[in-house]
Amino acid sequence: MSRAFELPPELEPVQRKAVRLEWLTIAYLVTAVAAMYLTLGNSQAMKAAWIEDSLSLLPPIAFLVANRIRKKPESKRFPWGRHRAVSIGYLGSSLTLLAMGTWLFVDSGMKLVTAEHPPIGVVTVFGQTLWLGWLMLPALVWSAIPAYALGRVKLGLASELHDKVLYADAKMNKADWLTASAAGVGVIGIGFGFWWADAVAALAISLDIAHDGWTNTRAATRDLMDEAPSTYDDERPHPLNARIRDELQALPWVAEAEVRMREEGHVFGVEAFVVPAEPGAVALERLEEARERLQGLDWKLRDVVVAPVAELPGVIQAAK
Repeated sequence: MSRAFELPPELEPVQRKAVRLEWLTIAYLVTAVAAMYLTLGNSQAMKAAWIEDSLSLLPPIAFLVANRIRKKPESKRFPWGRHRAVSIGYLGSSLTLLAMGTWLFVDSGMKLVTAEHPPIGVVTVFGQTLWLGWLMLPALVWSAIPAYALGRVKLGLASELHDKVLYADAKMNKADWLTASAAGVGVIGIGFGFWWADAVAALAISLDIAHDGWTNTRAATRDLMDEAPSTYDDERPHPLNARIRDELQALPWVAEAEVRMREEGHVFGVEAFVVPAEPGAVALERLEEARERLQGLDWKLRDVVVAPVAELPGVIQAAK
């Protein structure tokens, strides 16, 4: 039996805070991208950092769009709702990161191989002639420090909401200081005459982008392929699976129990199989009581089905 998805009352303020933070992130990133673009020059490292900041807009946009779509009610066309909009947004932004990181790596590698010497010129500001590198460095600082602070806040919210898009966004924000540091080293290296420092810094940034893209693409693809649910950070299997099994096996009329779960964005679908301790029919009231008991364990358990079986399905036994 399904139910309309609603966050528990205590998490509604957390969700609203996450939405506000994502809007704030977009507004901030627009200023950071603009500052980077105005000081771009011919530095490959600055170009790579600017592209990464531009791509950092994708996760918050994906979060906000998915947040609206997943709230749409169930229908005949979408009987399980549209919660996987979260996973689709996660996959789309991850694939973009992977593609751009790969392209940047090739582009930066070619410039290193061909020994291209990137010049950083001078600009006139209020009648004063300045080396452009002195403007690049403050732009890099602006692209790093606020993003790092935003990322730290989002990590906590992602844990509470079990939101992998928000988690991926937080990780990218927190890592921006590494990108800015690498780009800064490249710019300073050019200033000291080390032309290769710029391309090496750009390579490091491109590897970071591609790594984020590859890691998140794998995680999003596994979710869409109905892998057993994991924690929001994909570090370990979700503990609800074992908790549900233990809850069922504690019932006096259950001899054996096993669970099959799938992830649908923020929420899980659950198929629970129970072998009755006594042969014969199982009272409908007992099954309904067990279903309600399981559904009350956690707000993420949206679709729960409890099915009596003579023996546990082989595929589940093999996966144990």
